[in-house]
Amino acid sequence: MNLRVATWNEAQSPGTDAQEAAQAGALLDAFLANSIDYIYFKDKQSRFVRYSRSLLEHFDGPDPEWLKGKTDFDLYVEERARSAFNDEQEILRTGKPLIGKLEKGTRADGKTTWVLTTKMAWLNTDGEIVGTFGISKDVTALKATEAKLAETSNLLETMLEHSPDCIYFKDRESRFIRCSSALATLVHVADPEFLRGKSDFDIFLEEHARAAFDDEQRILKTGQPIVSKPEKETHSDGRTTWALTTKLPWRDKAGNIVGTFGSSKDITAIKEAEAKVEQMHRQLLETSRMAGMAEVATDVLHNVGNVLNSLNVSAHLIRGRLQNSKVAALGKLMSMFREHSDDLAAFLTSDKKGKQMPEFLQQLMGVLLSEREEMLKEMLSVTRNIDHIKDIVAMQQNYAQVSGVTERVQITELAEDAVRMHAQGFSELDLRVVRDYEPGLAEIIVDRHKVLQIVVSIIRNAVQACEGSGHQENRLTIRAAAGKGCVRLQVQDNGVGIPRENLVSIFNHGFTTRPGGHGFGLHMSALAAKELGGSLTVESDGAGMGAAFTLQLPLRPPVCE
Repeated sequence: MNLRVATWNEAQSPGTDAQEAAQAGALLDAFLANSIDYIYFKDKQSRFVRYSRSLLEHFDGPDPEWLKGKTDFDLYVEERARSAFNDEQEILRTGKPLIGKLEKGTRADGKTTWVLTTKMAWLNTDGEIVGTFGISKDVTALKATEAKLAETSNLLETMLEHSPDCIYFKDRESRFIRCSSALATLVHVADPEFLRGKSDFDIFLEEHARAAFDDEQRILKTGQPIVSKPEKETHSDGRTTWALTTKLPWRDKAGNIVGTFGSSKDITAIKEAEAKVEQMHRQLLETSRMAGMAEVATDVLHNVGNVLNSLNVSAHLIRGRLQNSKVAALGKLMSMFREHSDDLAAFLTSDKKGKQMPEFLQQLMGVLLSEREEMLKEMLSVTRNIDHIKDIVAMQQNYAQVSGVTERVQITELAEDAVRMHAQGFSELDLRVVRDYEPGLAEIIVDRHKVLQIVVSIIRNAVQACEGSGHQENRLTIRAAAGKGCVRLQVQDNGVGIPRENLVSIFNHGFTTRPGGHGFGLHMSALAAKELGGSLTVESDGAGMGAAFTLQLPLRPPVCE
């Protein structure tokens, strides 16, 4: 097919019918040769008759006549070709045009394009329909941009819908423009859209709303962000929650501050845990003071201190993770969106950074969900440690109530209570406890409080011996067995041991080999055992060989023989 471009003079000069026809042909040739849209004429069998150069190049036609006589079935997959053929046959049947139809074209070579198509009936000079003609505008790039925009929008919507943090955007009057589902849930609103146009004064009490408003107005004036600020939120329904809040200035493309945006991470559980720990600590101190359990209270406080240390580590770890949260990256993201608000489509499809936005949003969502999982794990650890403190306090209260009163008890139950009090110390030393309890032991009638003091003291002594042993495995063996009219409880360790020359002095008042020790514990325990009609003895094969303390108690006074 020879395509000739008409000259300006040919297009403007009137003449005979032949000349006018030649001019019309020249204009058509120019149009077909230079149009960037796909123009085509087809006969009644939907075979190409004439077409634009752009359409020929679209199919990589080797010569101008290559398309002539072909149909869409030669160029596209069946689905696309059949749809186009049916449209054209409908036009041939009715004469009605097809205007602005969006078509997805998958070529036979697998390449997919999108076009916006208009087709009409082709009439001869007698007004008879002899075929169809049409024009298709390639909108593949536009569709790709729309897909990118849809993906980016979907990622942002997903983040706002599923992020555990409260994310929000506000105008210069601190009214909500957009917010996450988490914020709606926090304030007991079903739909985040309900908050649009409202401010903190509509959902919180004056105390919190005023502080938040003042912070945001300060950001609007100075442009300085607020990062990881703990906030107490007082709700209009009487609830109190806590949040770790980051707020930043929201700027338009010109750099003008048009509002604020931020995120608030709920730390109410952490604050409640801290309050419970403080309450338990005060309760423990008061209980110990009133009960007068000097030795037991020392161990209780020691073990609770260990638990509190773990809680403190968890609290600092959680706070550190909150302060280093990746949610602040949203600020940079939104700033880039604002900077390219007028050419967002080009930015997302052509700019190197823009192309990375969808993947960045996906990764950021993963990081935020990972942060949430890590926080939940730490909160589980906090809860378990608080429960441990509760158990220790409950045991302390139980023994304080019966101090000085004799009752029937099972010696192994007292041993297990003492073990639970030292559980944290065992864990820190990786100390293995071995139990060897004779079944069917008889109950003894005894002062429960005094026996616990003795058992706690000798277990504490065994733990201290294991701390400096240097053994790869720290082991504590507790044995309980019946004797003649008595029961025996033995605590054996594999610790530093006792030199033979010290065995005769171990229970003396003030005797100790431990730096900083006072030498009262074992002395008072030996006296208490004697008061109960029993005895406390020790055995050791020497330094580095461990030691075994044996408490012998009568089933009932007097002393077992």
